[in-house]
Amino acid sequence: MTPRVPSTLAELAKLLRKGEGRAIEFKRSTAELKEGLQTGCAFLNGVGGLLLFGVRPDGSAEGQQVSDKTLREITQGMGQFEPSMQVEIVRIPTTADREVLVLPFVASADTIPFTYEGRPYQRVGSTTRKMPQATYEQLLLDRMHSGRRWENQSADVTLRDIDAEEVFRIAEIARSSGRLTGPAARNLAGVLDRLSLRKNGAILRAAVVLFGKHFLPDYPQCELRMARFRGTDKGEFLDQRQIRGPAFRLLEEAELFCQRHFPVSARIVPGQMRRVEEHVIPPDAMREILVNAFIHRDYCIAGGAVSLAIFDDRVEVWSAGGYPRGITAESLSREHLSVQRNPIIADVFYRAGLIEKWGRGTNRVIEMCRDAGIERPVFAEITGAAVVTFKAAVAATPQVPPQVTPQVTPQVPPQVTPQVESLLRTAEAGPATRADLQTAAGIRDRKHFRLAYLEPLIQAAWLELTIPAKPQSRLQRYRITTAGREALERSRK
Repeated sequence: MTPRVPSTLAELAKLLRKGEGRAIEFKRSTAELKEGLQTGCAFLNGVGGLLLFGVRPDGSAEGQQVSDKTLREITQGMGQFEPSMQVEIVRIPTTADREVLVLPFVASADTIPFTYEGRPYQRVGSTTRKMPQATYEQLLLDRMHSGRRWENQSADVTLRDIDAEEVFRIAEIARSSGRLTGPAARNLAGVLDRLSLRKNGAILRAAVVLFGKHFLPDYPQCELRMARFRGTDKGEFLDQRQIRGPAFRLLEEAELFCQRHFPVSARIVPGQMRRVEEHVIPPDAMREILVNAFIHRDYCIAGGAVSLAIFDDRVEVWSAGGYPRGITAESLSREHLSVQRNPIIADVFYRAGLIEKWGRGTNRVIEMCRDAGIERPVFAEITGAAVVTFKAAVAATPQVPPQVTPQVTPQVPPQVTPQVESLLRTAEAGPATRADLQTAAGIRDRKHFRLAYLEPLIQAAWLELTIPAKPQSRLQRYRITTAGREALERSRK
């Protein structure tokens, strides 16, 4: 606990008699400002404490001369703390021209660990030491799972604002994969409780991000921005979209946009007489980065979004808020700590089978790119955003007017996404109705299913009609073709 801050000479004298200790540090002057602020960092990472300038080690209050420059230097020094914080400077005159400066550092479990000039410090008795990395990482994890994150605050919505069908779909996927154990809840509130999306009966913001039905005007951050540019800069759009919706739908839309604009090359394997399709960027690698963008972005930034930008020579994924504290762009290319800015949102994606929890996602992406023969992605933090860049040629995109989202072109074969795989498995079991296939894919909107899934799969000859002469027949069914079985088989390997 931070000692009481003195405001008079008498109170100061009483404090100084206690001497230095776990929560009190003396410095003769601000010539020792750097060492003093290191101790201030240790106070913040502990029980709090008082830093006093103008006091000798023996507790004598000799004071120091304080000018505007002195105060500016302290303020500039405080700017080296992360997270940012401010301390009120208490000035206690000791003589006509000398003062003792008292800086109170108040600890808070919701904001530790702190670093000063990029390093964490801790207090051990009356000394200040660098904090061990393992201790720092544990404190960082504790903060990321604290009770005052954006995602675990009440959303001020009702069950009517939550897409129950989508909630039950994800819960069923989680149960079938063994990632949601125990008895199945029979009502929406019960499933939200099982997924930690309600607290004391109140629906959390995380539930709105994942399953909300209404987003304007209270949740502008639930947005995806996508653009295909001509050439290598942002001078001309070929296609662009802005969508606001729940995270799983945004992920689906981003994958469809990639399908539409990524060319697929094909070659015949010598001696095997079979055709092998190669994607410009491995689909699983692209999905991993998109998922990371949705689960790790800073939802406190109301005007922020996840952005997908496709150029002739590269693909960029931008996520508002930079990387979580404790993670740097450089660390993502090697073994690193798994730090989740939004652990509730991340947990639901985990239960849906879209991520693991071992901090290996970016390492797996690098491996997939290497196996595909393309450069490893570049991780960076630019103007407060986390940016991942795939350097790969994406030329040969069909020209489409801005603001238009055409259906997948016949020349670009579909990718076997989880939705397509479920759809093809259903058709593989026997001729199926459109409704059966739509349910298997988990797509709610009929028009969207027809344009983005059914028609592209028919055009790619992965599905065929049982009554081709009467496409609109009420008896129409769809069955998998040889090409569809081959695509499904490749996805299983």
